[in-house]
Amino acid sequence: MILEPLSADALLAELRSDVGPERSGAVRVALPEGTPAPAAVPDERERRVSLPFVVVGVTRGAVDDRWTRLCDVVVADGDPAQGAIEENLAAHPVAGTTLALLLRGQDGLGIGAGLVAESAAYSVLQSGPEFAAWRAAHPARPDRDEGPRVALQRAGGTLTITLTRPRRLNALDARMRDELVDACTLASADPSITRVELRGEGRAFCAGGDLDEFGTRADPATAHLIRLQRSVARALSRLPQDTVTHLHGACVGSGIELAAFTGTVVAARDTQISLPEIGLGLVPGAGGTVSLPRRIGRLRTAWLAFSGCTIDAVTAQEWGLVDVLEP
Repeated sequence: MILEPLSADALLAELRSDVGPERSGAVRVALPEGTPAPAAVPDERERRVSLPFVVVGVTRGAVDDRWTRLCDVVVADGDPAQGAIEENLAAHPVAGTTLALLLRGQDGLGIGAGLVAESAAYSVLQSGPEFAAWRAAHPARPDRDEGPRVALQRAGGTLTITLTRPRRLNALDARMRDELVDACTLASADPSITRVELRGEGRAFCAGGDLDEFGTRADPATAHLIRLQRSVARALSRLPQDTVTHLHGACVGSGIELAAFTGTVVAARDTQISLPEIGLGLVPGAGGTVSLPRRIGRLRTAWLAFSGCTIDAVTAQEWGLVDVLEP
């Protein structure tokens, strides 16, 4: 295994220490099977929120929930996802630790405050060495696609918003972001609209953010403010109408992060969901650290993000990320 092992007792000792841990990166903790967890650590949440490393809990059987709550991600020993999690954290320790801190801190935050925290973390990582290495290895390609990114259709009280960039699997770029925000603004201002549906044209609902735009703005601080001013996540979360997203094909990164803000998520059987951002030296940046934990909890969100693994529509429904499976 790649990560440094740490015993459960040693983890508790570090949480109880008034000096604070000096380690960084990530550790692997074998969670005690069938052993009751100890009494709560004084000021446990405050201490855990600021722990400067990722705790990967490994299980071999039934484990007391209090043990798992001390971890950032939990995986069964020998599960293929364990190797993916450890490899990603070893290769991207800064992004991994940032995501762990972000997910811990989201507990108790409202949607607006959560989006501010996520965007700030995202901008910091865009200035970091892990993202710089990824960007250098994947040079941006110019895109001459000047067509509209969104189409609107009204039928009675229903407004359907369709992503119309099928050649790029509806990858979310700045233009699509702005058109989506404008569409949500229109819907919010029209009381005759009682239902908003979000769909994607072509083979996929949305294959995530447009990678060719990642990191192209020279000033990450200004990019942070733009993300907050033109936030699709905030716009979707504030819609007063019933909101429904229809997923199919690839639902990667922002594709599932935004969908999770809507009231009902419907998925076709071919839906494939993943969060690949850690592999780029980043964290989810379209609201995923806010929307996904509200649906599937912190630990399952972390499992998706740290592993980068793909789940199908059936698993997504079992977890609560999808509400309805299409026949």
